[in-house]
Amino acid sequence: MDPDLLGILMRWLHVGSAIVLLGGTICLKFVVGPVLNDQSPELREAIRGRWKKFVHAGIAGLLVSGLVNYIRALPQHQGDGLWHAMVDTKIILALAVFFIASVLVGRSKGTQKFRDNAGKWTTIVVLLGLLIVALSGVAKVATSPKASEAAVENTDPRDAALAR
Repeated sequence: MDPDLLGILMRWLHVGSAIVLLGGTICLKFVVGPVLNDQSPELREAIRGRWKKFVHAGIAGLLVSGLVNYIRALPQHQGDGLWHAMVDTKIILALAVFFIASVLVGRSKGTQKFRDNAGKWTTIVVLLGLLIVALSGVAKVATSPKASEAAVENTDPRDAALAR
């Protein structure tokens, strides 16, 4: 059996990007953020400028790998309402997280209101990120009708006898 190299690469990219972004956001919210409140605006800007590169790269990684993974998974989940509900909800929430994360590291005057209340919006990003991870876990283990049919069709009667 040949390994699915594209599948492995896309999974690593997706999970790795999510780990860096969610973990980094949690670190900023609960560790770095409270310390920065007493620091100079220049230091806060320097940290935001460095974090911005990770945010943009992570969003790009999640978008590319998410699209590839979604397209590759669609055939085996055709007619699987639970999987579609989980994954489609996850996508919508992820787009909201991408928007909020982008404006928190951005410079536009039109989104300054977000940055002025960064603590609140960072908390929202963390909560949505954790919800997305939970939905991902359910979607990953939820059995699709096609996968269930394939498992039944591929069951060797000898395996059932061995299980007794």
